Amino acid sequence: MRESYWVVGGEYTDTSFTKIAGDGKEERIGPFATYDEARQQWAARSMASVDNALVRYRIDKRGATEYWVVGGEYTDTTFSQIAEGAAEKRVGPFKSYEEARKHWAALSMAAVDNALVRYRIDQR
Repeated sequence: MRESYWVVGGEYTDTSFTKIAGDGKEERIGPFATYDEARQQWAARSMASVDNALVRYRIDKRGATEYWVVGGEYTDTTFSQIAEGAAEKRVGPFKSYEEARKHWAALSMAAVDNALVRYRIDQR
C-alpha cells in the first residue's frame, strides 16, 4: 500500500473538536503523496482560519497503526524550534487516533496559558 496523506477537519461545535458544526462531515482534502505536501495544505487552511477557535485541521495518514502526541514549549509561535533547555515530548504509541486525541487534549489544556506550548498528533 502506497502512503498517502489527507488534511481533515473543519469548523466544530466546540473546542473538544469532536462534532462538526451544522451536523456536517469533516472536510477531507487530498490525497497527498508526501507528508510535506499535506503539511503545506494544513498550514494554509490553519492560517486562513486562525481567528476562529472552533476551526481545526489535522493530517491523517492512510494505513497508520500508531499515533503519538508530540510537542512541548517552542521558541516562538512558528512552533518550529523547541525552546532552549526544553525537550520535545513524545507520548505514545496509541492504537487509535481517538485515544491519542484524548492525551493531546489533556496536555494542551494543562498548558493553555502558555502560548508557546503546542502539541500535535503524529501517525505511523
